[in-house]
Amino acid sequence: MTLGEQLTAIVGETHVLTDPALKSAYEHDLTGRFSGESLLVVRPGDAAQVAAVLETCAAAGAGIVVQGGHTGMVGGGTPRDGEVVVSMSRLRTTEPVDRAAAQVTVGAGVTLEELQRLVRAEGLDFPIDHGARSAATIGGMTATNAGGHLAVRYGTMRDQVAGIEAVMPDGRVIRRLGGLLKDNAGFDLRGLLVGSEGVLAVITCVRLKLVPTRPRRATALFGVAGMEDALRVLDRLRSQAPSLEAIDFFQHAGLRHVCRRLGAPPPFAADYPVYVIAECAAEHDPTDDLAAAADIAADTAVAVDEPARRTLWAYRDALNETVRGLGVPLKLDVSVPVGTTPAFEGALRSLVGSRMPEAELILWGHLGDGNMHVNIVGAGAESEEIEEAVLRLVASLGGSISAEHGVGQAKARWLALSRSEAELSTMRAVKAAFDPEWILGRGRVLER
Repeated sequence: MTLGEQLTAIVGETHVLTDPALKSAYEHDLTGRFSGESLLVVRPGDAAQVAAVLETCAAAGAGIVVQGGHTGMVGGGTPRDGEVVVSMSRLRTTEPVDRAAAQVTVGAGVTLEELQRLVRAEGLDFPIDHGARSAATIGGMTATNAGGHLAVRYGTMRDQVAGIEAVMPDGRVIRRLGGLLKDNAGFDLRGLLVGSEGVLAVITCVRLKLVPTRPRRATALFGVAGMEDALRVLDRLRSQAPSLEAIDFFQHAGLRHVCRRLGAPPPFAADYPVYVIAECAAEHDPTDDLAAAADIAADTAVAVDEPARRTLWAYRDALNETVRGLGVPLKLDVSVPVGTTPAFEGALRSLVGSRMPEAELILWGHLGDGNMHVNIVGAGAESEEIEEAVLRLVASLGGSISAEHGVGQAKARWLALSRSEAELSTMRAVKAAFDPEWILGRGRVLER
C-alpha cells in the first residue's frame, strides 16, 4: 500500500487530500512569504488517529509538518520538500467548563473565538486575546506560546496551560489533563511542549486556566510625541492603574494606511508620531485609572461603551491586515527589554532608512512587554540582509529574535543570536530524545 492508502485507512478517504487544487490552501503561510508543495494533507479526527498517522509516517520515513489555524508568520506550519501536512482542524472537542477549578479542556482545533464564547457563557474568560482570534487555534497558540495584548497582565500561553495531551513522533501519547496546580512528580513535559512549535510532539488537547469576567471596561487612546513619552504613559499606568489589562502602541505611518483602508477618520485633529492604546478592566468603572496618564499625552480619547471601544481598537487591530494589503512585507516579531524601546525604534529607523530608503517601516507592538512587530514594505531582494541586520540589533540590546510567533523556518539560522551554544546543544538533545529521526518540522526552530 502507498502512504496515502495507509493514511486513508486511518482517517477516511475524504480526509486525505492529494489533489493539488485541494492541497493548495494548506501550502502557504499568512504573509504569502512562505510556500511549498506537500506530499499530501491528512486531517485526523482524534488523538488515536493522530497517533496512527504519526506512526505510519515515521515507518515510511515521511517528514511531517503540523498545521493549526493557518495564521503563522514564520513558515512553521508551511510544508517544504514534499512533507505530509497533518492538519488539526478536526480536533474540535470541548468539555464542560470546570467552574470549581476555573479550567476547561478543549481540542487543538478549537479556535480562540470559539473558546471565548464557550467560557464567557459561564461567566469566565480566557486571558489571551489577539486579532487573529477567529482563525487561530488553541493547539497552534500553545505550540507557539502565543502572547497578545493581555500579556502585560496575565502572561503568555505558557502561563495558562494547566494540562496537555500530545502525540510523540512514534505514536506514543503523553496525556496530562488533570489540571493540578501543584504537581512536582518529575519533569514538566507540559511546560516543555508549550512553545515547541510542533517539532517535538503534536499537541492534540489542552486544559486551560480561566479568569473571572471583568464587566466594566474603559479604553483610552493617547497621542504622544515619541517612544519616550509612550514609556512614561506605561510607567504611570503600571504604578497608578491596578486594573490595567492591555497597553499597545502604533505609529503614524501605520495609522494613515489603516484610515485609508477602513475609510475612517483619524482619531485626532492633529497627527502624532506615536499612539498608545490602553485598556483597563475591573468590577467597577476603571475610567479614572486611565486618567492617571492623560497629562503626558498631547491628545486623549476615552471610550467606555463597547462600540466606542471597538472603534479605538480598530486603529490597532487593523494594522496586520492593512500591511498585507500593501504587498508581501518583511515581518519580524521580536522583543527587547522594555526600557530600550526608544533606542530600538531609533536604531531601527536609521538602519532601514540608510539601507533601504525606498522601503517603508511600519512599527507597532505590545508596549508593556517589549514585543515589537516590525513590518518593512518594499524590502524586495534585500529582505534577507535587512532581516539579519534587524535581528542582530535586537540581540545587541539583549532582546529575543522571536517574541510570540515562533522561530519556524524564517529564523532557524539565527537562533544562536538568542541562545548560547550550551542551550542549543541541550535543545538538540531534547529533540533527539523526542524525535530521533527528525520526522517533525524538519528545518524549523533547529537546523540539524
